[in-house]
Amino acid sequence: MQRLIPTGEAARPVAFADVAQPVPEPGEALIKVEAFAPNRGETFLLERPRPDLLPGKDIAGLVVQAAADGSGPGIGTRVVGHPAQGGWAEYAAVPTHSLAVLPDGIDSARAAALPLAGITALRLLRTAGSLAGRRVLLTGASGGVGHYVTELAVGAGAELTAVTATPERGARLAELGAKVVHDVAVAAGPFDVVLESTGGPDLAVALSKVRPGGLLVWFGQASRTPVSLDFFHLLGGPEQVTIQHFHYAGAPYGPDLSALVSLVEQGRLHPEIGRVADWAHTAETLVDLRERRIRGKAVLLTGGAR
Repeated sequence: MQRLIPTGEAARPVAFADVAQPVPEPGEALIKVEAFAPNRGETFLLERPRPDLLPGKDIAGLVVQAAADGSGPGIGTRVVGHPAQGGWAEYAAVPTHSLAVLPDGIDSARAAALPLAGITALRLLRTAGSLAGRRVLLTGASGGVGHYVTELAVGAGAELTAVTATPERGARLAELGAKVVHDVAVAAGPFDVVLESTGGPDLAVALSKVRPGGLLVWFGQASRTPVSLDFFHLLGGPEQVTIQHFHYAGAPYGPDLSALVSLVEQGRLHPEIGRVADWAHTAETLVDLRERRIRGKAVLLTGGAR
């Protein structure tokens, strides 16, 4: 079969290779991949790839071999999955606890856009707690996570301010009900909750906008710049703010994937896909994703996607 493997080259981060088809473990199903969605964090891993790196965590496709232990969906079932790695390929072995069945009304491209970004959004908002009537600030909002967080938070009754680099990148967020600004410094606080994903100097500015006793959830560092905080500076601002580090990971993912699929089927969640292309164009798509030239998610089709 064909698999995309890292090259270590910035301008062409992956290339096709002919490899053996994966052999599933007893609790894994073999999936014929119809679509996959890279994440920006994966583009960073490709800059200095580990020798054993097999990229690909967000896939949708068809079960062609059911799990030997009897768990999970049967042969012929359409699924969305979140494997630990190896999804940028014609076939992927996925633990059954990290699969969800797809209804006929959700195509593979939309399904592939769900896993990492959607699971992150769900778990991030659970960490933030009840949002009805609360003021929320979201930085780095124009990627896949930001669009899901915005739609879900506004739907839960939050008054959400989203920070994006440009008006174009914030247009869809405004349609979803967010107040959009293009510099965290001009966001009109105070906020009950800040969801911060850019790091660098922006985190300190965002922190200054949290109400006393409020919460800042730090879930990313898209700027790739470390954070510096001044203890004494905080004494002149909101006191007793909680700063909580967040990372989405932790299997099983199947229940959250099922919840996301249900929300999409009900019309309560709409994957924002900025590009759909054949997987022959994966290398240039990864570069554009890394350089923030794609709004929302990018999805690559391996052929035969429905």
